[in-house]
Amino acid sequence: MSRLIAAAALMAFAGTAMVGTDTIRVAIVENARLAELRGVDIEVSELGCPACPGRSWRTDAVRAVPSGQGVEIDGRSAPGFRLTSDNPIRTNGREYPAGLEVVRNGEGLAIVNELRLEEYLVGVLRGETSERWPGETLRAQAIVARTYAAYHRALNGGKPYHLVASTAHQMYAGRVPGSSPIWDAVRDTAGQVLFWEGELFPAFYHSASGGYTEDPRTVFAARNMPALKAIRDDFSSASPHFYWTLDLRLADLSDILRRSGNDVGGVTAIEVIERTPSLRVSTLTIHGTRGSARLRGNDFRRMVGYETIKSTLFAVAVDDAVAHFSGRGYGHGVGMSQWGAKGMAEQGYKAEKILEYYYPGTTLGSLGAPQAR
Repeated sequence: MSRLIAAAALMAFAGTAMVGTDTIRVAIVENARLAELRGVDIEVSELGCPACPGRSWRTDAVRAVPSGQGVEIDGRSAPGFRLTSDNPIRTNGREYPAGLEVVRNGEGLAIVNELRLEEYLVGVLRGETSERWPGETLRAQAIVARTYAAYHRALNGGKPYHLVASTAHQMYAGRVPGSSPIWDAVRDTAGQVLFWEGELFPAFYHSASGGYTEDPRTVFAARNMPALKAIRDDFSSASPHFYWTLDLRLADLSDILRRSGNDVGGVTAIEVIERTPSLRVSTLTIHGTRGSARLRGNDFRRMVGYETIKSTLFAVAVDDAVAHFSGRGYGHGVGMSQWGAKGMAEQGYKAEKILEYYYPGTTLGSLGAPQAR
């Protein structure tokens, strides 16, 4: 997961109480102007009133739009609706296990999938890895994804949903057939999570480290981030993103900066000011015909695009019209490298050893089990 976390999810790292349920709530859509869902014999009911006479009905197709401060389906308005069925419900080209809720979110709609945590993790592994990867890689990913999800479930327990099904948190591919080997990885690690100093923590991970992982405190602008030690990573070299290059037209970069509120005129130079211990760009200054802008490396990557600037582990040179980037790795570099975990498993390492390598100082335990302080 080459991933920066949404601001709300980067609240201060602190002791979090375990949630006494095996379910989790995941937003599979946010801020939609229209939600269309299909299935077989879907029961639609108003939130908070599932058995009210005349307020629930059955259908095979649902079309929801914002209405006033709520949601409208088939001419009926309510603060939100819950959809349940004995069969999967399909939206945006994917199937999801019922139930689903359609609720108001800002000016649009959110579709929230409430399901068992372990079933959600299977969908995460389908979205984040490949079922063709080694079993020990999938088991390590299952433990990390469970830790990350359980942390955010506790952190956001009072909100309409705990996580978003995107790179803002974790990719989630919805329903996965029971024949997939991903189910074995989740079942084999059932309930297992990592702890930092006896507490759940946001167990960040990324696609490929480029040779060095990063201390989360240098990436995420939040207080009390866990002090995970940055390490040299000798196992990620098989990643297709271990090395990457990019040529970015200065005119395009000037437009990007202007739209982000950093109008320096035409860009003339890019100067790296400071690097982290893993050599990632911490701060850089962009010089232009109208002035200069000093930016955090991670903010610069966000402005240009996470898939365009694949990591902040880069060097850059500017000629008359183009900025030439040469970099390594994909993602923020914190925690487990997914390609590194694959490389370790291929060399015979077990999931527990993979986690020890990428999360030094953490302990492996179970959800709900008391942890020594």
